Amino acid sequence: MNKSRQRRYRGLPVRSLAPNILTVLSICAGLTSIRFSLDGRWEAAVAAIVLAAILDSLDGRLARLLKGATKFGAELDSLADFMSFGVATTIALYLWQLKDVQPGGWIIALTFCVCCALRLARFNTALEEPDRPAWTADYFTGIPTPAASGLALLPLILSFGVGMEVLLSEYVVAANTALIAFLMISRVPTYSFKRLRVRREYVLPTLIAVALTAAVLVNHPWAVVAVFWTLYVGSIPHAIFTHWRHVARAAEDLGDIDEDAVTADADESNDQELI
Repeated sequence: MNKSRQRRYRGLPVRSLAPNILTVLSICAGLTSIRFSLDGRWEAAVAAIVLAAILDSLDGRLARLLKGATKFGAELDSLADFMSFGVATTIALYLWQLKDVQPGGWIIALTFCVCCALRLARFNTALEEPDRPAWTADYFTGIPTPAASGLALLPLILSFGVGMEVLLSEYVVAANTALIAFLMISRVPTYSFKRLRVRREYVLPTLIAVALTAAVLVNHPWAVVAVFWTLYVGSIPHAIFTHWRHVARAAEDLGDIDEDAVTADADESNDQELI
């Protein structure tokens, strides 16, 4: 066969492959969490999900940094999110406490997993909407799946470091799981933190806070994780308030534009009558 007619395959650039590697590792972390849950190793199961969340936060940023974002990578990322934060979290919660809630434990677990899938489908669809205002990039609609996973697992996380008996109640876990499932598919705005900036005067305090957090994390890892998720819950009311302000301002601007358009049409009609 003539060499000139042979098909030539171009290699895939590393910048396109590296983010997908992190996404695959996130899937592996989610599957490993399922294995630990089946063995009843709850701390290891939650740690694997936390690792999946870290990898999930890095793959998208790495893709944008290397300019290697692809449609394949976006679809793979959604599948990884569903596996790690939907399926793995559901299995951990069910085997830990929800199995003891009769007869609705499995129904609540199933609802959480389905809401996770619906949340991801709605998010992927929203990305294709054109002409969205720039400020909408600062918000998610509903709680994103990694955050929902962490909040659903919060009673389990608190039981590691605090040991409160009330947190071990299967009915508390069931109510919390149902609430988080609803918030995932709700229209409640939450911060995306994608365009978070630190002012120059706060750089040194921020670095000191990071160092102190790392020191505490070594000795009390679950307490730090619990505080992190508690602070995230506290940010939701503030996100609702700032989102409402943006919507109100956009409505005022639209009203001003419509009023100007009506005035222009009236002026044009008067000119035509004079003519």
